[in-house]
Amino acid sequence: MTLSNKILTVITASTILVSCGAPAIISTPIENIDTVPLKNSELTDTELKNWTFYDLVTDTIPGMSIDKAYNEIIKNRKGKTVIVGVIDSGVDIEHEDLDDIVWVNTKEIKGNGKDDDNNGYIDDINGWNFLGDSENENLEFVRIIKKLQAKYEGKLLASISEKDRDEYQSYIEAKAEFEKEFQEASSNKFQYEQILQQARMSHESITKTLGKEDYSKEELMQIETEDKEVEYHMAFLSQMFGFLDPGDTIPEFIDNLEEGIEHFTEKLNYNLNLELEGRKEVGDNVDDISDTKYGNNNVMGPDPKKEGIKHGTHVAGIIAAERNNTIGMNGVAQNVKIMAIRAVPNGDEYDKDIALAIRYAVDNGAKVINTSFGKYFSTHPEWVQEAIKYAAIKDVLIVNAAGNETEDLDQKAVYPNDQIDNVSEIANNFITIGALNYEYGSNLAATFSNFGENNVDVFAPGVKIWSTTPNNSYEFLEGTSMAAPAVAGVAALIRSYFPKLKASEVKKILMDSGLPTKTDVVIGEDPTNIKSFSELSKSGKMVNLYNALIMADKMSK
Repeated sequence: MTLSNKILTVITASTILVSCGAPAIISTPIENIDTVPLKNSELTDTELKNWTFYDLVTDTIPGMSIDKAYNEIIKNRKGKTVIVGVIDSGVDIEHEDLDDIVWVNTKEIKGNGKDDDNNGYIDDINGWNFLGDSENENLEFVRIIKKLQAKYEGKLLASISEKDRDEYQSYIEAKAEFEKEFQEASSNKFQYEQILQQARMSHESITKTLGKEDYSKEELMQIETEDKEVEYHMAFLSQMFGFLDPGDTIPEFIDNLEEGIEHFTEKLNYNLNLELEGRKEVGDNVDDISDTKYGNNNVMGPDPKKEGIKHGTHVAGIIAAERNNTIGMNGVAQNVKIMAIRAVPNGDEYDKDIALAIRYAVDNGAKVINTSFGKYFSTHPEWVQEAIKYAAIKDVLIVNAAGNETEDLDQKAVYPNDQIDNVSEIANNFITIGALNYEYGSNLAATFSNFGENNVDVFAPGVKIWSTTPNNSYEFLEGTSMAAPAVAGVAALIRSYFPKLKASEVKKILMDSGLPTKTDVVIGEDPTNIKSFSELSKSGKMVNLYNALIMADKMSK
């Protein structure tokens, strides 16, 4: 469906950026944007890999105007180094595009087995690994079932004492979620396996017919044959092309199916496995926040192949992969050091790990923290909220991913969050990010992105994001997990060039300086579910680095 696309005026006055000892740089913000035409042509491979950096007005691609900001505002200006804490699955600190931007704890002597800086962590040279040698974990509701099953299994509400009713309700909700998730994972795994089997057979047949593995839908449909079996394979693959993004191939579709099967297999074997004891290798008491002597300094985790740290490595690259080094890709921000904190397993994170990870980042100098993870059940949310408030006191901004289940977060709470009863904010340093698609128009909101007029703050690019992955590789990934680090990069740049601005002021700038649009967008993949983009977040806007720097300069004066 083609809908009208109108963008409101963003900032109406030009601003002068002045650096100490340098001539004034006069820049005019985007103003009086009325109607931006839709981009009718498919994005090229280069455009896809760089769409986050583009400018909506110039390129009709809803990026964050990063190139424009560097070319017209930042130029050769010197900024202050900013430490960004990446709380995630771990980071490949040996990656060719990350090794020069990894934070080093200069107060610690490497390898001497001592806590030289007395911060409670021995040899924490590049960060800390709160997971130790553990990798796979249950989802939180599975852990709740395991903890409470002996106490409540088979019991009805009428037999539960008043003081235990909240706990009992949590158990019942966890069981319902488990049954739903287990059924879905089992069903999806079976369906993926059936489709994969047929896709491999059809692809092999068409490859023989055309004499090549990479073919377009047009080439497929041009095949002339009277062979009924080949015709069947043509029809099947033609249908499969309908699920692909422009430029994607059937071999890539097969790879995606294999990844999907692996995902659901892991979910059944680990995340939903009631027999798994993933925390056993760590050895701490997860219900005791004072039990802090655990983990190690290996921020890349125990897997020598580094497969489990893909997510964190991708996030780190989005924020600050080394710019203009002629290899790989450019991160959003320069003047950044990445502090790697491993606290997110293959499964749901523990509240204790996240609370301590936030405090670790704050205490060791991070001014921005990226939290690209989340869950819908939490056993100790108060620990994380206390850590968020601690970060606020210490003037640290936390940039948080909204989640990828197309949920209205005003109706369903996700953790971590900065709300009491999902309504009242506890701090002014926590910003939650939804995900944009690269198509400006009715498909502007990513189909998977969570939203919420009160509990999501702003949107940023999160579909088909090209970034670093382990072992000097690069991949497209997507999710609000990719949108959050894009904003963390923008926040880091603001704090680099305007270091006197407070975390709360940076949050305000990110929200207020974005591009607003009243475009009607499709929610999820349901063409009948239409909302104004302005209703999907508190700001109703898309983060824009160019405007953010201008507003930061104005606010800093």
